[in-house]
Amino acid sequence: MADIKTEVMTVNMGPQHPSTHGVLRLVLELDGETVLSVAPTIGYLHTGIEKTTEQKKWQQVIPLVERMDYLSAQSNSMAFCLSVERLLAVEIPERVKTIRVLLAELQRLNSHLVWLGTHGMELGAVSVLMYCFRERELLLNINELIAGFRMFPSYNRVGGLREDLPRGFHAAVREVLDRLPGKLNEYEDLLTKNEIYIERTRGVGRISKEDAIAYGLVGPIARAAGVTYDVRKAFPYLGYETFDFQVPVQTDGDVYSRYLVRIAEMRESIAICRQALDRISPTGAFAIDDPRITPPPKDRVYTEMEALIQHFLIYSQGFTVPAGEAYVPVEGPRGEQGFYVVSDGTNRPWRVKSRAPSLLACQALETMVVGGLIADVVAVIGSIDVVMGDVDR
Repeated sequence: MADIKTEVMTVNMGPQHPSTHGVLRLVLELDGETVLSVAPTIGYLHTGIEKTTEQKKWQQVIPLVERMDYLSAQSNSMAFCLSVERLLAVEIPERVKTIRVLLAELQRLNSHLVWLGTHGMELGAVSVLMYCFRERELLLNINELIAGFRMFPSYNRVGGLREDLPRGFHAAVREVLDRLPGKLNEYEDLLTKNEIYIERTRGVGRISKEDAIAYGLVGPIARAAGVTYDVRKAFPYLGYETFDFQVPVQTDGDVYSRYLVRIAEMRESIAICRQALDRISPTGAFAIDDPRITPPPKDRVYTEMEALIQHFLIYSQGFTVPAGEAYVPVEGPRGEQGFYVVSDGTNRPWRVKSRAPSLLACQALETMVVGGLIADVVAVIGSIDVVMGDVDR
C-alpha cells in the first residue's frame, strides 16, 4: 500500500472560540488532527489597567485591580492593599487579617467552582457546570451581603476593610461551608472515576516539574507537576502560618492531576474558612485607627472644622504614601499573584505592575499540547485556568 501523503495545515483557534476561555488566539499547525506547533497570541482584551492606576488615588485603584482577574477579585485587591500597607509601614488589626483570609479562601472556592464547571462542560460533562454554578451563586450572595456587589465587592481597603461585617454574616458563611463538602463529593462522583473523563484527561497536556519551574508556573499547574510552592507556606502573610492546612500536590503534571489538585484545594479552603470564621468576633476593629488613611470611627467626637478637614483629606485628596517600592505576593486561585507598587511620595501610584499567573501559563501551552490531538487543546486550555483579563491587563 502506498504511503498516504499528508499536508500540514495552519488554522486559527479563537480569539472568539468559547474553549479558549476568552480572547486568546492560538495559531495551530496541524498534521491531520495532530498538533505540530502552537503560537499563542494575546492582547485582544488589552485594558491598560496598570497604566490607568497612575491616574488614580490609592484607594481608587482597588476597583481596577479587581477587574484584572475577575475571578480573583478579593485576592487581587488584598494583594494590592498589602503592598501599599508595607509602604505605609502600618500594621492592620488581627481581626482584619482574619477576615481577609476568610474572604480570600471564599474567593478561591468561587474561582475553582467556575473552573470546574466550565472545564467539565468543555469535555462533555454539561451537568457539572449547572451544579458548580449553583454553589457559586451562594458565594456571590456573601459578596452581596458584605458590600452590595456580587462580582467586584471592593470590600478591601488600604488600612483595613470598607466597613464592618453585616449582621448575619457568620450564619450565612457557615451555611455555605456546611453545604460544600457534600457537593464536592457529588462533583467527584460525576468525574473522578468517569471513564470518559479519565480518557480525555489522564496523560494529556503533561508538563514536567523541571519545565514548570523553568516557565515560572505557579499554583495548581505547578503543584500538579510536583512543585510544592505555595505563597501561604513559603512567605506567610495575614497570619496564614497559624492556620492548619495542607498543600495538595500531584506528580503526573497532566490535566487529570490539575483537576485532583483543585478539588483537594477546595477542601483545604473550606477547612481554612472554618478556622477563620471561629476566630472572627461579630464586631470589632475593621480598619486601622489612623485618620490620615481611614475615616474616623463614628463614635469619635470632632468639631465641625475637624470633620470638614477629615472629609476633605480622605474623600477628596486621598492620602500620600512615602516614596519607595514594595511587592507582597499572595496565593490567588491561579497561584502567586502580587503587585509591585512604586510610590513617588504623592497621593497616586507612580507605577503598579501585576505579577499575573495566567500570562505565564499561556507561554507554557506549546509544551503541553504539541504532539497531542486538536481535541486535547481544549482540555489543556481548560486545565490551566487562564483568565484573559489577567493576561491582557
